[in-house]
Order: sequence, then structure tokens, then C-alpha cells
Amino acid sequence: MPDGAPPLVLHVIHHLYIGGMENGLVNLINHMPADRYRHAIACVEDYSDFRNRIGRDDVEVIALNRSQTGVWGLRRNLYKLIRRLRPAIVHSRNLSGLDAIAPARLAGVRSCVHGEHGWEVSDLDGTALKPAVLRRMHKAMISHYITVSRDLSRFLQERIGVSEKRITQIYNGVDTERFTSRPRWSVQMPDNFMPAEGLLIGTVGRAQPVKDQATLLRAFAALTAQEDELAARMRLVVVGDGPLLPELRSLATELGIDNQTWFAGAVDHVPEMLAAMDLFVLPSLNEGISNTILEAMACGLPIIATARGGNPELVQPGKTGALFEPGDDAALVSLLRDYLVDDARRRSEGEAARQVACERFSLEAMVRSYAAVYDTLRRS
Repeated sequence: MPDGAPPLVLHVIHHLYIGGMENGLVNLINHMPADRYRHAIACVEDYSDFRNRIGRDDVEVIALNRSQTGVWGLRRNLYKLIRRLRPAIVHSRNLSGLDAIAPARLAGVRSCVHGEHGWEVSDLDGTALKPAVLRRMHKAMISHYITVSRDLSRFLQERIGVSEKRITQIYNGVDTERFTSRPRWSVQMPDNFMPAEGLLIGTVGRAQPVKDQATLLRAFAALTAQEDELAARMRLVVVGDGPLLPELRSLATELGIDNQTWFAGAVDHVPEMLAAMDLFVLPSLNEGISNTILEAMACGLPIIATARGGNPELVQPGKTGALFEPGDDAALVSLLRDYLVDDARRRSEGEAARQVACERFSLEAMVRSYAAVYDTLRRS
């Protein structure tokens, strides 16, 4: 490292696009004091202009393009990169990040941290054999693990055989100053979309199978068919881009709700979008610790989410929201109706959600916890 420079952490991530894990990484870099650690990001594949959200000008972002080089080319390039950068710590994330562990050790890196941030759509419960074998193969080379939820910590202990003392669980943090309640009219909506007394249901997430926005579309359509008076007021906004977006648009048309549904795509003004909503829904098949739930809580929204992964660690039924089983359209219809007809419930649970976000999930606490893990590894 340069003389007198803070130690470097090389973060290895699948890609740097808009996403919850990626947003967490950017938040960590932006809010960690510059005199504590420097940062670089190696993308197993590539990155988008999401990299521009990094607020420091000393962060190198490298695309390694595994789909072009193959796995062995990736590992060779990682070795060369690590030899050039000389990081004090390599911090890999999720399954694809494991490819950095052996090159890091061969390049002389003493401290390798591995983070588990959620579930693959092909392995929603962690029982698939191949991913488990890959994780076990790398276990001895990893200095310490970080998980974002108790659910993932249990998985590492019970399925992979990692001892509890080698795992630190750190919740994602949310910027409660950026994500806060504000007037609905701060968002420019499509012409004639919202009625005067409209109720806006919303979800935020990449349009990919694990997010299962289709369940929300079906439940919304079912409720509009059952409740004529409520249907006139109900609107739905789906925020996020991704490979399934055309399919979701087609489904909305097929269900007859395309005039009541706004597919906003990827946006830079997520706080304003959330603040325009009356109710937030996350229908994912599984989650680690959802950044979008935390952001919606910070904006003072009640939350309806699936009872999977880290969601039950965030949503307190009867206090800040409600939980339902993935893919259960009927249960979601019932919950939507209950919340939409009860203004007082939405208001009280939204206020409680904001309070929980501020007290338990601050960015400052998250950054301190990551820095403490890095500090401990450097001393060991």
C-alpha cells in the first residue's frame, strides 16, 4: 500500500448493478471514514452506471467478465489484480464471490472475509448440493464470515459446518435522512393515473424470478374484481427493471389491470417513490435482509412481506406490518383489503416502522460493525 495510506479492502461481487446487496456495498463505502479503509471493487462480471453512486473518487471498479474468460480465466485475472492492488483484506460476497478466495490466498492475502447476503433462485432454501459443496470447499480458506440475517447464520452453521465464532451477523443499514416521509406530489406520476382519493400500493425490486412480482399483480387484480368501490381508488406501482419486466407488463394486460398499474422501471428517486405509496409489499420467494423493506420502513410505510429469509426479522406482525407465505395469492388479497380500508392502521404501523428503522437499522451502526470485523482481522 502507499506510504501512510489506510489499508485497502477489495470487495468481490458478482456485478455492480442496481440491487439491494450492491446498494449496501455502496452505502458501506460512502459512509466509512476515509481514514479507516480504502476500497476497490472487483466485479465477477461487469458494472453499470450504478457505480456513479459511489461518493469517493479513490475507488477503483474493475470488470472481470467471467462469461467471456471462463472460470479459470477469472481466477487468473483475480490473482493478477490482487497482486497489483495488494489489499489487506479481500471481502467476497455470495456464491460467485468464492472464486476470489483461492487466488487471494495464493497472492498472499492473510485475511479473507466472505459475506452471505441472500438466496439464489435456484437454491431458495439452501439445500442444493453443488452450492453447498463449493461453500464447504472454501471454508478452510475463509478467515471470517458476515451474514445479514440470523437465517443465513443458521444456514452456515447447520449446512456448511461453520462454527458460530467465525460468523458475525450485521444487519443492513438505511439512510433515515434520505429515506423519510414527504409529500406524495414530490413524484411526477403518469397523467390521470392517481384519483383524488387514491391508494397507492407499491413494490421495489429487480424484475427477476426470486422477487415474484407476479403474485402481487394477481392479488391486486383479484381484489379489484371483488371490491368495486375500493377498486376505483386502488393503484399499483412496480419500481425496478430486469429480465422479467416485459412478462410482468403482459401479465398486467392479461389481468385487466394495466390502466391501474404503473411500471416505473429503474429510477434514481426511490425515496420519493416510496414516500408516494400508502402500502409497501415485498412478495419475494426468499430474501436476506431486504434493503427495500428497510427503506420503506424509514419512509413510514406499513409492510406486507413474505415470511421467508430475513423478512420476519424486520417486519413485526401487528406492529409494523404483516407476513404471508410466498405465492399465496388469497392471503395477500386478504391483507391488502385489510390495510386499504383501515387508514388508522396504515398510519400507526407506518409510524412504528419508521421508529424501528431509526432505532435498530442505522447506517452508522452497520458501518461500525463492518469496520470492527476488519479491525479484528488485521490484528489477528
